Amino acid sequence: MRAWRVHELGDPWQVLRMEEIPDPVPTPGTVLVRVRAVALNFPDVLLCQGLYQEKPPLPFTPGLEVCGEVVSGGHGIGLTPGTRVYGAPGLPGGGLAEYTLLPESETYPVPAGMPDGQAAGLYITYQTAYVGLHRRAGLRAGETLLVHAGAGGVGSAAIQVGLAAGARVIATAGGPNKTARCRELGAHEVIDYATEDIVDRVRHLTGGHGADVIVDPVGGTVFDASRRCVAFEGRILVVGFAGGTIPQAPAGHLLVKNYSVVGLHWGLYRRKDPGYVSQVHQELTRLYARGAIAPLVGVELPLAQAPQALHRLATRASVGKVVLCP
Repeated sequence: MRAWRVHELGDPWQVLRMEEIPDPVPTPGTVLVRVRAVALNFPDVLLCQGLYQEKPPLPFTPGLEVCGEVVSGGHGIGLTPGTRVYGAPGLPGGGLAEYTLLPESETYPVPAGMPDGQAAGLYITYQTAYVGLHRRAGLRAGETLLVHAGAGGVGSAAIQVGLAAGARVIATAGGPNKTARCRELGAHEVIDYATEDIVDRVRHLTGGHGADVIVDPVGGTVFDASRRCVAFEGRILVVGFAGGTIPQAPAGHLLVKNYSVVGLHWGLYRRKDPGYVSQVHQELTRLYARGAIAPLVGVELPLAQAPQALHRLATRASVGKVVLCP
């Protein structure tokens, strides 16, 4: 089969190599799938650079979430060949390939009617948004939710999950194209950080109250702005550092304003509380069935363009999910 592989660490558009390698062989507890779509995530860039928490042995194939068609295996969870499923391949054999293996414990049937591209982007970003907002931040109906990078993968998911929870959603994005996407997703208010001051706008839009919950996948100066516009007893949800700078949270400021900084490494739940991950899958399926969520796919490209697609993701030139199809 064809697969993209990394033999040395570096920027993915420089180190990825397309190779012919043997098809993976399923073992007990795994499912062999033919990849129909693979959704890219910022951690795919970090994996190639050697900067992610998980460091698979070289050579490895990136690609952390896929939609695929069952070829064999899956007997423990009642899957038959031809069933469309989605899930997270186990590294070092990721999804940027024609075939991959999914753990049975993390293989889920695609919700009825969902296209392959959307299904590929349902797992990591929507689980992250749901677990972050409900379990970590305790978002309540009627609260104000501020979502940074609202046109990105996690941001677009957080807008939809927040709306489904009954929150008033304010999104930030850069430029008219991305701000328009946030409005299309249903955000009540959108701030263009390229031309507007985030702190001033949030204070104005909330009558000085601030945002009760803030989703921050960017870090850096965005996190600093969040600290200045978070509400009393608000919660800042730290999801990632796509801006490239890991910020510091001054303890004195937390004390003075009575807010919380809450971390979210969603992948830990896959090991520490897999039953909860399955429950979230069921809830996301229900939300999709009633039209409350639909993964935002910005572009679908052929698998052969993986290096260029990851460059788009790394430079924040993409809207929604970037999806590759073999």
